[in-house]
Amino acid sequence: MERKVCFICAKAAIQPPPAPGAESLSHSLTDNVESLLTLLGQSGDLVVRDFLLFGKYPASMVFFSSLVSQEQIQEHILKPLMAPHSGHPGFTDNPADIVHYIWNTTVQITQGTTEQLITSLTSAIVKGELVLLIEGVNEALLLDMRQIDMRGVEEPQTEQVIRGPREGYVEKLENNLALLRYRLQSTDFRIEISPLGTRTQSRVALCYLESLADPQLVAEAMRRISIIDTDSIIDAGYIEQFIEDQPLSPFPQVQSTERPDKTVAALLEGRVAILVDGSPFALVAPALFNQFFQTVDDYTERFIMGSLIRLIRLVALSFSLFFPAIYVSVISFNPELLPTDFAVAISGGRAGVPFPAVIEVLIMEVSMEVLREATIRLPQMIGGALSIVGVLTTIGSWKRLAPAGNPPAITLVRSGLQIRNGDKAPICLMWHCVTKRTFSLKAWFILAAVKWSTLRSRWKSVRSWPFKGWIPAVIRPCSPPKIWVS
Repeated sequence: MERKVCFICAKAAIQPPPAPGAESLSHSLTDNVESLLTLLGQSGDLVVRDFLLFGKYPASMVFFSSLVSQEQIQEHILKPLMAPHSGHPGFTDNPADIVHYIWNTTVQITQGTTEQLITSLTSAIVKGELVLLIEGVNEALLLDMRQIDMRGVEEPQTEQVIRGPREGYVEKLENNLALLRYRLQSTDFRIEISPLGTRTQSRVALCYLESLADPQLVAEAMRRISIIDTDSIIDAGYIEQFIEDQPLSPFPQVQSTERPDKTVAALLEGRVAILVDGSPFALVAPALFNQFFQTVDDYTERFIMGSLIRLIRLVALSFSLFFPAIYVSVISFNPELLPTDFAVAISGGRAGVPFPAVIEVLIMEVSMEVLREATIRLPQMIGGALSIVGVLTTIGSWKRLAPAGNPPAITLVRSGLQIRNGDKAPICLMWHCVTKRTFSLKAWFILAAVKWSTLRSRWKSVRSWPFKGWIPAVIRPCSPPKIWVS
């Protein structure tokens, strides 16, 4: 027999009155089956299989047919248990020893345990385990027969590489742990599994290397996971929002990845990884700013090319953030910084635009975000075509308003490409994680540039004032604009 060990401590709280069915099993098979059916309710896939154990003892198996492998039940459980009593010469008629005799000599299952509480039996059944009940025995045998069809291992669509493994996580936790074990064949690789969520009871795995990870880091990760109190954990993103330090920060504080090789690299650096059953993503903590600019190609290529590509990503990040704000600042308040011919061309292009430069850029930013959302959320056959048509329509409308040139469109498309390329190519991987919040950061920089340019122009007009130590309240610096990130 084996018992699963849970690292999450039980919460000290006032226990409610015991619910119906919280009692232990009785010696009556009929009463035990009725108690289980009362708690499980009426379900089309709930199966109760009655048979004679060894051709002599009444017994029943309770399971959900949609969660188990019925072929394995037929071959490895029913067939040996329904053999005649004469085929088991070592068996005695003592009912107290029948469960242990079945486990040690009859069934051909690798994982199993015994249980007496009815509520624990119902929890095991909904997870895909089989419950074996025997007449005259107040103890049930739990057999792990869970088998759910999942998609195969394939290359992640969000983290494609040129040189590197083509494997990514799937929704089944066992397969994901196998991918980690395959790459990290070490005796100090530790995996702590525990259920989380009062209703879903999702299995959460905490992975780390005992010889490399800081014990305080592991203890803190366990503590933060253990204090999560919620009904459901459906995806790893749920846990990310519970364990991060600054929930209002626009920057990610925990790195998520679909690649097992990237997770192994993080474990070898002393970090911890969190995986959730049903989610194809792994969380790596703690996460630093420079981690979001690293890809597998940086390590498979020579260091010169890897460093150059990483530097290009930083330049792309700077362009995407500051280029629209610099454009607004220069066009609206400091046109003398531009060459004469270029300034004349821009002024001629904006002659028919009825908005200030800052409104013009913000409208283009909103348009880019709308097109991005449409490309991601709509079906693949529609989203790609819609995004292309939307970009051409948007730029074409602004082109008709500015026939001599379209600097805002060029500026926004250039800054947007630095981010959008990160979704499918490793140019700016960090903004793949915070792409929904990029517009707010850009808007902050644009408005900050407008404020700075306004203060600068006003300061030029009052530099000759005799009161050098006094500045009117109208031009005193104010706090940055507060833009909420939805």
